[in-house]
Amino acid sequence: MAAQSELTLRGIVIGIFITLIFTAANIYFGLKAGLTFATSIPAAVISMAVLRKLQHVTIQENNIVQTVASAAGTLSAIVFVLPGLIMIGWWQDFPFWMTFGICLTGGVLGVMYTIPLRRALVTNSDLPYPEGVACAEVLKVGTEIGRSGNDEGNHSIGRIGLRVVIVGSISSAVFAVIVATRLFAASVSYYFNVSTRSVTGFDFSLSLALFAVGHLVGLWVGLAMLVGALVGWGWAVPHYSTLLDVANGSAAQLAQAVWSEKVRFLGAGTIGVAAVWALVKLVRPVISGLQNAWRSTRMRKARHGDALPRTEFDIPISIVALVIAITIVPIIWLLMDFVRTSGLHAHVMPLVAGTTLFILLITILVAAVCGYMAGLIGSSNSPLSGIGILVIIVVSLLLMLGFGHLYPGDEAQALVAYALFATSIIFAGATIANDNLQDLKTGQLVDATPWKQQVALVIGVVAGAIIIPPVLDLLREAYSFVGAPGAESTHALPAPQAGLISTLAQGVIENSVAWNLLGMGALIGVAAVVIDELLC
Repeated sequence: MAAQSELTLRGIVIGIFITLIFTAANIYFGLKAGLTFATSIPAAVISMAVLRKLQHVTIQENNIVQTVASAAGTLSAIVFVLPGLIMIGWWQDFPFWMTFGICLTGGVLGVMYTIPLRRALVTNSDLPYPEGVACAEVLKVGTEIGRSGNDEGNHSIGRIGLRVVIVGSISSAVFAVIVATRLFAASVSYYFNVSTRSVTGFDFSLSLALFAVGHLVGLWVGLAMLVGALVGWGWAVPHYSTLLDVANGSAAQLAQAVWSEKVRFLGAGTIGVAAVWALVKLVRPVISGLQNAWRSTRMRKARHGDALPRTEFDIPISIVALVIAITIVPIIWLLMDFVRTSGLHAHVMPLVAGTTLFILLITILVAAVCGYMAGLIGSSNSPLSGIGILVIIVVSLLLMLGFGHLYPGDEAQALVAYALFATSIIFAGATIANDNLQDLKTGQLVDATPWKQQVALVIGVVAGAIIIPPVLDLLREAYSFVGAPGAESTHALPAPQAGLISTLAQGVIENSVAWNLLGMGALIGVAAVVIDELLC
């Protein structure tokens, strides 16, 4: 029964419906606070509440629902890169088919590239997968109560879980109305002089949604963010503010200028080191995962599928390779279309060929890093922005070295836009890889069939790719983004990662990036890695 009631039409439909809510919420959080959250657990709770009165419902079917919803919700982290095209003035809106194509192609690559890693990083790994394990426990508790004959108890879990979600949503909406009517402050900020030329300050946003995100990411990640804030505002802002030659301006203006022009680059260097260190540690698991995938495929063919249990059947590696090959076609079309309309058409062939090869190769590494980090500290906590920073720097450097001399001055803006466009495809793959293995861990713990869950992940990618473009456009029309042409600073969404990544792309290609700040940030990152390794 479990195997027959797993990948069902009703489960897919419910998962897509839940996706509508969580994808929109994740996009807003990503643009507002620079954070996204894993939707697996709330999706599982809602799934049990919706399916509880239907017949022949299994834990595996509920698992499919949360898999579809979490894949689509995780894809919304594309807001860490894509709004950069609006910020630099290249796009005026988010073209549906272009945005859809970016999310779909990158997301499918993310699913396919992590399939060979399942045995190495999930089945034969000691990684904790905190969110995947927690989601499995939620599913098990609801199912066990139902199997014990206590239907009322099972229904109670579904009702309580759904009630909590509804009450939380209403409370957050009420608080937003109170803030909008100015009965309560939306933020508390204060900037002051530490000395004659040194400034610092603080800016706390008040939001029930941010409280919820803090609960999801957990204490240790919260402490890590606190340490980063203390380093930034306790040392970096006061230190670098003394170096700026600013005759006029308030403490707030000076502090914000230092944060934007100096401190963010320190953070970029620190995050970059963390991402590189994760890559180094992943070389052996990646190789092992690929070897195991090929070995299991040969074994299944030799013994006609009888060698492995149902819970070890992945999508065959030959089909994985075929899907990747098919995905290359729309990627090439997207790149060629962008090049032809950007003023770079004179070099369309070398640009598209080189970028396609780069996307295929770098997404493998990115998928491995994100999958490992999700297993180590959870999807919500994985440093996706660090991956984006590394990728945009590499892409921008390659474009500058190969084509920078051909597009000097104002023409270089086309290369900046192209770098952001290519990076967004890679980043879409990173976001899904960040979620894929977490979901597969949940599946392992509830005896799910891997290939069915992997199909559900692809369905979730398609659903998310359809939903994300209109939601992004609605938010752009309602708020716009900080730094975008014509944006009102009082209402514009910060989109901090997209702002930093677009600034890095411009700095590298226009040869104005502060490499010394990136280097200092890298040294801070090395110190953090050393301390972490000594404490482990």
